[in-house]
Amino acid sequence: MNKNEMISQENVHVPRWNELPNVDLYLDQVVTFINSSLSQFLFLNSNNDKKENQILTKTMINNYVKNNLIEAPIKKKYSKIQCAKIFVICILKQVYSMNDIGKLIEIALKHSNIEQAYDSFCTQFEEALVAAYNKQDFTTVKAINDNKYLLKSVLLSCSYKIYVQHVINLK
Repeated sequence: MNKNEMISQENVHVPRWNELPNVDLYLDQVVTFINSSLSQFLFLNSNNDKKENQILTKTMINNYVKNNLIEAPIKKKYSKIQCAKIFVICILKQVYSMNDIGKLIEIALKHSNIEQAYDSFCTQFEEALVAAYNKQDFTTVKAINDNKYLLKSVLLSCSYKIYVQHVINLK
């Protein structure tokens, strides 16, 4: 998808748990995998400098490890759990600080296992993003408890930020 296309459910996809690699990846592989997956709909700025427009870099991942957002790699390889957390971080960092992201991940994992929490995050993010672009309400998730309402609020704020950045980049 290019910047001039509208976002729809068909062209917004964050890999689900079962689509993440089942083998551990080296740092370069993680960066390539995540950048290629998210670059279709995350537009950082209108700057044409490739380095500045990257969603994820090796340095960023190293900082996530230093800030305890993800676990340190084992034998220089990153697991499926680490990749899932990096996807979440890349989306949330559009709006939230690293400290806030760490707390949000902690809250999510208190109430669900990583597979369920990650898949739910991906599904709801895609729905929120499509709703923002189509100027619709994001109502598919009923806020039946505080945690679901928190996730809905977090994803709406990220989706609106991505939409606004997209519009700015088109100007």
